[in-house]
Amino acid sequence: MTRPRIKVLALGGTIATRPDASGAMQMGLGADDLVAAVPALAALAEVAAETVSKVGSHSLGFDQIHALAARIAALDADGVIVTQGTDTLEETAFLLDLLVDRDIPVIVTAAMRNPALTSPDGPGNLLAAVRVACDPWVRAHAAALGVMAVMLDEVYSAGDVQKTHPTRLDAFASPQTGPLAALVEDRVVPLALPVRDAMTAARARLGAAAGGKAAPVALCWLGLDEPGFMIEALVDHRDRLGYRGVVLGAMGGGHVPERVASLVVRLAALLPTVVSPRASGGPMLRQTYGGPSSEIALRKAGLIWGGRLHPLKARVLLETCLRAGLGRDAIAEVFDAFG
Repeated sequence: MTRPRIKVLALGGTIATRPDASGAMQMGLGADDLVAAVPALAALAEVAAETVSKVGSHSLGFDQIHALAARIAALDADGVIVTQGTDTLEETAFLLDLLVDRDIPVIVTAAMRNPALTSPDGPGNLLAAVRVACDPWVRAHAAALGVMAVMLDEVYSAGDVQKTHPTRLDAFASPQTGPLAALVEDRVVPLALPVRDAMTAARARLGAAAGGKAAPVALCWLGLDEPGFMIEALVDHRDRLGYRGVVLGAMGGGHVPERVASLVVRLAALLPTVVSPRASGGPMLRQTYGGPSSEIALRKAGLIWGGRLHPLKARVLLETCLRAGLGRDAIAEVFDAFG
């Protein structure tokens, strides 16, 4: 039986670190090193490795992920594994899901424990990712699954996965939906297919995003007694500090402090401004509470509702919409599909 052809594209991150003379972990391992550390891969697939970069995910940029998506689109392979750091995995996986339209498994994986520690998880995560990419159920449903993240023997949708802890081994989860599949022994056990209507609609509107110009998006998290000085600076500065859009990590079901409500409304008149729930995502309210800082007033004033998207993912989607040249009304339609 012919083994699947799996391409491993390495970006860097904890999974690719090694200690320097002082003992501090530095980027250094390439894709070939990662594959060589997992001899069991040879029994699963014909694995080809390529080092794309050796950069921590905290230093990756949108342009790099756009270039990576183009690379994935051009590959002649039966599945693709991207290895990277965990710091921005939930964002890069979501951006790849927006940009990559392949009927093959595309999986992002990483490591929480570096190779110098006892029981590093990088080799196991890479083995699990390749096992998932080779699984018949996953391959048959690749288009329906979209880009996936595989961490600690669980498979997550790129649209739902979140890093929920800075250091623990079980740092990743999909709080809203749960995993798509689990690995048990040498099996991939299917659990669910994601609801992808919103992603399909977004992809249809974002065809020009890959060639577009970068569009910086500010992320403003709103908390108790926020005075709104940063929002005021965005409103008053002649070029909006260089930003082309804003995501507000809002309270509750879509609320802002009353003291900043008028500023937020002024901002929305100047830049596409998305309201997203700071409470780790989840569908927001649309027509329950009244008052100047409520969801009813903010939506009426022209703020774009982020639906169930976590603010980090909302920022990725807004940047992609702006890069694709979409206007405010079209952006609002894209976000509206996410609930």
